[in-house]
Amino acid sequence: MDDSCALARLDRRVAECRACPRLVEWREEVARTKRAAFADWTYWGRPVPGFGPADARLVIIGLAPAAHGGNRTGRMFTGDRSGDVLYQALYDVGLASQPTSVRADDGLDLYGVRVTAPVHCAPPANKPTPEERDTCRPWLVQELKLLRPTLRAAVVLGAFGWQAALPAFDEAGWPVPRPRPVFGHGTRVALGGLDVFGCFHVSQRNTFTGRLTPEMLREVLRTAADAAGLP
Repeated sequence: MDDSCALARLDRRVAECRACPRLVEWREEVARTKRAAFADWTYWGRPVPGFGPADARLVIIGLAPAAHGGNRTGRMFTGDRSGDVLYQALYDVGLASQPTSVRADDGLDLYGVRVTAPVHCAPPANKPTPEERDTCRPWLVQELKLLRPTLRAAVVLGAFGWQAALPAFDEAGWPVPRPRPVFGHGTRVALGGLDVFGCFHVSQRNTFTGRLTPEMLREVLRTAADAAGLP
């Protein structure tokens, strides 16, 4: 089985997971009640797998799907304001085929990049518990192991993602130094063949206040793409 088939199989298994009762109840309740603006949508209402090619050289790791974004559309960072910011920046630096991501069948392609998260279900108030984070970690570890032959860089969005991703990198075969590196925007850590970059999350709280500007995001993505050997 080649890497693309193995990754597709993993994505299907992720989408069937029911390991965290609180998250299962919440994601399915949101899918039933919906938001008025999306009343005509059939919500995905399941765990959201990663998105991007199996031979990605760069991985972007967020937090978790949004209740009315990924949980609605079935694709990471798709159909919400955070995704609007992220995919516009990826397009600006030449890593995406289009600047918008509105639904899973909109024709968007990523070039050498895969987008994923340490928690695959939409959590209440966008806050997974540490137990939920740890329960979901094996999915990220397996994904990273499948990406490992080509993966050269990672951008981790936010402190929660950073805390979740470092143990996953370690388990996937990139030893993480002790004490573990501290998160910060622009932080760069070399993990023996994998350059890991910290970036403020593309949440509305950060983008609306100017804590994370489009240029700041583009700069991190450009630097990470260079480290990954992407054009």
